[in-house]
Amino acid sequence: MRDNPINSTVDFEKDGVQHGFLKVPYSGDDSAWGAVMVPVTVIKNGSGPTAILTGANHGDEYEGPIALWGMTHTMKADEVSGRVVIVPAMNYPAFNAGKRTSWIDGGNMNRVFPGNPEGTITEIIADYFSRTLLPMADYVIDIHSGGKTMEFLPFGAAHILDDKDQQARCVAAVQAFSAPYTLMLLEPDAAHLYDTAAENQGKVFVSTELGGGGSASATTVNIARRGITNVLKHAGILAGEPEAGPSVNLDTMNPDCFITSEHRGLIEMRHDLGAQIKKGDLLAVVYDTDRTGAAPVEYHSKVDGLFMGRHFPCLIRPGDFLAVIASQVD
Repeated sequence: MRDNPINSTVDFEKDGVQHGFLKVPYSGDDSAWGAVMVPVTVIKNGSGPTAILTGANHGDEYEGPIALWGMTHTMKADEVSGRVVIVPAMNYPAFNAGKRTSWIDGGNMNRVFPGNPEGTITEIIADYFSRTLLPMADYVIDIHSGGKTMEFLPFGAAHILDDKDQQARCVAAVQAFSAPYTLMLLEPDAAHLYDTAAENQGKVFVSTELGGGGSASATTVNIARRGITNVLKHAGILAGEPEAGPSVNLDTMNPDCFITSEHRGLIEMRHDLGAQIKKGDLLAVVYDTDRTGAAPVEYHSKVDGLFMGRHFPCLIRPGDFLAVIASQVD
């Protein structure tokens, strides 16, 4: 496989604080000999663990970028034992366009891993993470939220892994993150996720969903900022003990936790996030917007649990995610 064409303007082995770019060659109608300049910060102080911190894997999710851009300004080298690599907007073209996917190639960063150095811009960035950045890492924190189309209770997440020792390390890091909810997550489509690429390399991986609706609140940004700091302390990269808070343990191992719309129309949620739901409860109705007078279609829960996530826009189509009900566990 050919070398990745991205040129970094920072030296990942140099002590101190560096702010620069991952320069991705790009030739388009708007810039014939151009480059996509992905901002990156490296903070290094001697030997120790390395953490890769990312936001805007999807470009319309903002808790990660806000928290991480702030940390690029405030984190000092003498506070660090080891190395922190911060990429606040992983899919930078998508982030700049305020879209989930790249405006250049339509690429969904979290569906193209491990990437391709000869592929699209999105695939080239993914390949650089897979073959250049991830091999440096001991800990990987990727901050997600629901973007414009989904909304979630704020949770940190780990995955079920074949390597139970690695799984235990991931769970310990997610518990250190200390979001209001902690989830063992069943991913609907895991094959080409950044999560999977990192976990396949044996890394401790922490993911989140911290809100949604295409914006961010003071509460969700503070959860991201505190959680990232907590994991860096847990890893020994920052001094001190993680700031623990109460967290409710959830899982979505049962496929019936996930509800998909089979209809097009106007959705009315009958509960708010955080509601305790019983199997058979009416979750939402969808009104036929092509005519008046038709009875709405009802969607009922198939499981007992906590109303954890929902479709955010009021208009919905067949195939859209409608809701997820999580099971509370000890």
